[in-house]
Amino acid sequence: MKAATLQALLKARADKAATALVTDLESGAQTLVVNGEVSGEIEPGPALMRFVGDALAADKGMMLDLLEARYFIQVFNPPHRLIIVGAVHIGQVFSAMAALAGYEVIVVDPRGAFATEARFPGVTLNREWPDDALESLDIDKRTAVVTLTHDPKLDDPALKVALTREPFYIGALGSRKTHAGRVERLSAAGFTQKAIGRIHAPVGLDIGAVSPAEIAVSILGQMTETLHRKPGS
Repeated sequence: MKAATLQALLKARADKAATALVTDLESGAQTLVVNGEVSGEIEPGPALMRFVGDALAADKGMMLDLLEARYFIQVFNPPHRLIIVGAVHIGQVFSAMAALAGYEVIVVDPRGAFATEARFPGVTLNREWPDDALESLDIDKRTAVVTLTHDPKLDDPALKVALTREPFYIGALGSRKTHAGRVERLSAAGFTQKAIGRIHAPVGLDIGAVSPAEIAVSILGQMTETLHRKPGS
């Protein structure tokens, strides 16, 4: 790999940009595709760019033979993100588990007594009001949003923003009775039943979880299932 390509790749990864490195396996020529922008020794045509898009979407490298050459596409996607709304006890365990699973974790809570570095070491803390925080966090298909506060004043604003974006997972802690009230409030705010149906609530897989750690396992398991489930399965 040429020094210029390596430097560009390192910068793209530092910027957490969706990046693919395309290598011509016969000539050794390489090109970077960073957020759709191409730079390098190969000028990829439409067919190769489609495969680059497929590899990035699948989060998996790809070997392919086109008429003109044989290529290897190496994917350097940014990590998946988890936005936790509510710096509560379950969130402490959940954030640690998610970080071990490779997520970039952000905890949102305007309550300074809860959102402290002592309670969430090594975790990014955002002390803005949840709707302001989520508006600024550029939620995309590599993002999960989970609300844990049980407080409509904090959970509902976050859910309203999440439902206008395309996170791969939205979850909300609370009983069926709690969620029924949440559905009423979101419906009154203009959200359709289809949109509200995107919320996993009660959150997590039904494994009989009781303790904060067990609940965290159930949520992370459901997130993983949702992330990797194939459409129609």
